[in-house]
Amino acid sequence: MSTIAVAPARTGGMTKDERFVILASSLGTVFEWYDFYLYGSLASIIGAQFFSAYPPATRDIFALLAFAAGFLVRPFGAIVFGRIGDIVGRKYTFLVTILIMGLSTFIVGLLPNAATIGIAAPIILIGLRLLQGLALGGEYGGAATYVAEHSPPGKRGYYTSFIQTTATLGLFLSLIVILFTRTILGEPEFAAWGWRIPFLVSVLLLGVSVWIRLKLNESPVFQKMKDEGKSSKAPLTEAFANWGNAKIVLIALIGGTMGQGVVWYTGQFYALFFLQSILKVDGYTSNLLIAWSLLFGTGFFIFFGWLSDKIGRKPIILTGCLIAALSFFPIFRMITSNANPALEKAIETVKVEVVSDPALCGDLFNPVGTRVFTAPCDTARAYLAQSSVKYSTAYGPAGSGVKVVVNGTEVPYVDAKTSNPAVLAAVQGAGYPKAGNADIVKMSNPFDIFKPQAAAVIGLLFILVLFVTMVYGPIAAMLVELFPTRIRYTSMSLPYHIGNGWFGGLLPATAFAIVASTGDIYAGLWYPIIFALITFVVGLIFMPETKNVDIGRS
Repeated sequence: MSTIAVAPARTGGMTKDERFVILASSLGTVFEWYDFYLYGSLASIIGAQFFSAYPPATRDIFALLAFAAGFLVRPFGAIVFGRIGDIVGRKYTFLVTILIMGLSTFIVGLLPNAATIGIAAPIILIGLRLLQGLALGGEYGGAATYVAEHSPPGKRGYYTSFIQTTATLGLFLSLIVILFTRTILGEPEFAAWGWRIPFLVSVLLLGVSVWIRLKLNESPVFQKMKDEGKSSKAPLTEAFANWGNAKIVLIALIGGTMGQGVVWYTGQFYALFFLQSILKVDGYTSNLLIAWSLLFGTGFFIFFGWLSDKIGRKPIILTGCLIAALSFFPIFRMITSNANPALEKAIETVKVEVVSDPALCGDLFNPVGTRVFTAPCDTARAYLAQSSVKYSTAYGPAGSGVKVVVNGTEVPYVDAKTSNPAVLAAVQGAGYPKAGNADIVKMSNPFDIFKPQAAAVIGLLFILVLFVTMVYGPIAAMLVELFPTRIRYTSMSLPYHIGNGWFGGLLPATAFAIVASTGDIYAGLWYPIIFALITFVVGLIFMPETKNVDIGRS
C-alpha cells in the first residue's frame, strides 16, 4: 500500500466538537467492558441461576461457554454491521449496535431463571449473548472509524487512543456497582436476586449513550464520499473477494491484531486467571491488583497513540509484541515469586510424578471444559494441575496401576476427581502451600498497595499493562488507515474481531488447558508467545506504515 502525505498536523488542543465525538464513540466500548466484567465476575451466580439442572462444575462450564459464544460471533457481527456502515453510514450503524448491546445486557437482568421457566432460560440467555456479540462486532469498528474520520491530520493515533482507555472505565464501573450492591444487600440476597441490579443499571448508560449519539452528525469523510457518489454498493465483495484488499485484511490480522489480541488478553485477563486459579490469590485481592495496574497504566494508551503519530504505528505495535513475547516467562515467574513464594519454592524443589501404564493415560487438553476424565491416570493429573502442582508423567509396565510419587515416595492414590487427601497431604508435606497460606499476597482494602508484597505484584502487572498499551494504543488508527473509505468499516472490523475475539478471547481457556495437560504452570504462556512472534515477523515483513496515509481516499 502506498502512503500519501497529507497536510501538517494541526497545532493546538482538541476542539469542543472533537471531544464530544470521542466521548460519544467511546461509550459503546465502555458498555463492552462493563458487560464483560459483569458477566465474568458473576459467572458462577449466572451458572446457578440459568443452568441449575446440572451439577455445580457443569453449571460453571456452561456459563463460561455462553460467555464465549459472544466472542465467537463477533466476526460475523463485523461482517453484518460493517457492510451496513459502509453503505448507510457510520452514525446510524453504531447507533443500532449500541441499542442492541445495551438492551441485551438489560434484558439479562429481567430474564427469569431456569427454576421459573425451565430450559427456555438458558436458551434465551445464550441468544442474548449471541445478539450482544453480533452488535459488538460492529461497535468497535464504527467507533474507531468515526473518531479517525473526524481527527485532524497528524493526530489520528492520539484521538483514537482515547477509545482504548475505556476498558479501565468499564472495569471500575462494574466493580463499583457489584461491590456497592453486594455491600448493601449482603451475599445471600445478592446471590438470590441482587445480581440482577448491575445488569439493570446498564440501562442508564444506554440512555446516555443513545442520547449523545443522536446528536452526532455523519462522518465528514464518509459524507463527502457519499455526496460524490463514490460509496460502495457491495462492500463485502470489494473487501474480501478482491485479492488486493483481502490481502491487506490478512496482513492486518496475522501481522497486527492477532499478536495485539494475545498480548492484550495475557496482560489483563490471563494475568487475573493466573493469580486466582494457579497462584490461589483470593478473588478480592486479585481484582484489586489488576485494577490498580490498569489504573496506573491507562494513560499509556494515550501516550503510545500520540507517539505513533510521531514515529509510526508499526514500530510501536511490533515492538510491544516482541518484548512481550521475550519477557512473559520471566515476568510471570516473578509474579509467582512475589504473590506466592511458597509455591515457587515447591515448584523448584518438589518432584511429583504420575506413574502409569501409558495405555491408561489420555490427552488432558480440554479448552472448552466439556470433556469428562475417568481414567485414573487422567484424573490424577487433572487433580494435580487444579492444585497448581507441577508434575511429570512416567510410564510404568503394561497392566500396572496408577501411582503418584512425591520426592521418591509412593503415595496411595484414590481415583477421585475432586478430593485426594493422601496426595494433598503428601505434596503439602513436601512444601506446597496450603490454601490461605499467610505468605500469599493479600489486600484487606483497596489502599493496601503500599505493602511491599502487593506493590511488587502491582509493579509486575503494570509492566504487562504497558505491553498492552503499546500494542493496543495505536491499533485503531492503523486499522482505519489501512483501508479506503468506501469499505473501511467492513474491512477493519473483521481482522480486529478475529484477532481479539478468537485469538485473544480464547486465550485464557486454551492456556489453562495447556497447563493442565503439561503439568507446568507456565506452559500456557507458549500460546501468546508463539502468536505474538508470528505477528512480529509477518508485520515486520509485510505490514506497511500507515501514519501518513490519506484516509479520505475512496
